[in-house]
Amino acid sequence: MERLTLALADAAQTERAGAAIASALAAGMVVTLSGELGAGKTTLARGLVRALGWRQAVKSPTYTLVEHYPFTNLYLYHFDFYRFDESGDAAGEWDDSGVADAFRHDTVCLVEWPERVAALLPPVDLALRLEPDDAGGRRLDASAHTEAGQRCLSALAAVLR
Repeated sequence: MERLTLALADAAQTERAGAAIASALAAGMVVTLSGELGAGKTTLARGLVRALGWRQAVKSPTYTLVEHYPFTNLYLYHFDFYRFDESGDAAGEWDDSGVADAFRHDTVCLVEWPERVAALLPPVDLALRLEPDDAGGRRLDASAHTEAGQRCLSALAAVLR
């Protein structure tokens, strides 16, 4: 498992990090986005989705659970499991919502709040954690768990170092 830690000065740099990751995404990948409320998870996702060519609004899926972005060469699903019951029946909510159907070989799934459904997720390719830093920006900790995740990590390092 490879790791990378980067300081992101502001929201624009957080979006650039997402764009860098987008350049190396491939169908079948699972990317997790962890961090507290307001840490920049959706900002990073916005940079990623826009880099893939999406021109409409990129919204947080906190209330809808999932946003779907159908690109011509890729289906991207952006999940937010914040509202799943972290101490209760997440498996029941998972089954009832039908989200498992989106985790396929022809999709990329971005998962915010993966801790709430960790036992239900397929293997993760790239795990990202955002935390505020003392300088008013964010710290991004990225871990690659597969070769596909490593390609994203390399693209991220090339753009932001």
